[in-house]
Amino acid sequence: MISEPELDGAWESARPAEVARDDAVPARRPVRPWQWVAATAVATSGLWAGGLYAYGELPAAAPEVRYAVTDDLCGQFKAPALDRAMGGFTDSTPNEAGRHPAMEWASCSYDGGGPDGSGGFSLVVLVELHKKTDPGSEFALGSYYERIFGAGVSWEEMPGLGEQALVRSSEAGDGLELRVRDGGAVFSFEVMSFGLSAGEPGLPEEEAPPLDRDALTAAAVEDARALMAALRKG
Repeated sequence: MISEPELDGAWESARPAEVARDDAVPARRPVRPWQWVAATAVATSGLWAGGLYAYGELPAAAPEVRYAVTDDLCGQFKAPALDRAMGGFTDSTPNEAGRHPAMEWASCSYDGGGPDGSGGFSLVVLVELHKKTDPGSEFALGSYYERIFGAGVSWEEMPGLGEQALVRSSEAGDGLELRVRDGGAVFSFEVMSFGLSAGEPGLPEEEAPPLDRDALTAAAVEDARALMAALRKG
């Protein structure tokens, strides 16, 4: 009968540890657990980054910002073309400016009125410098008001201004909106008028023909170029 080795000591002279040992080969230094974890983490992160690169999901590089905002946008920029087209601004008010590692912005509001006091007009200029995230993919979505309430007027492309420019008639009153993107900078112009006529002052609002949209657009484009030139660095 074959006996059980564990019971009668048949394997006593050949312990596994002793058989596996080869005195001719130097013993390896033990690998500490933290070293194994670190090596695994490096390899895993490399595979993860490689996979993201292959699928185009690596974080995009920060956009180039070729402009600098000013704390006194109203003092530096007078919107001369729109000032002439609208009949003369009588007041300008600086809006809240901001400085943040991800974005810098500044804004100014310009206001005026008809000679008889029956109408009024305004312009709001906003400059945003996106320093971390390229605004290109979201540029055509417009403001968050549009995403919440929807937009009744679609944007039209305006070639030859910045990297991308969009224009449309204003949804509030008689005016227009112009948005320009150049690198990480976004310039927004919103023109609004109420009760003004083109060359026929004093007419009641319901009889006043709308302001010439082409003339307003040309003036807004001219002012956008002037603003971009004024804020461009170097």
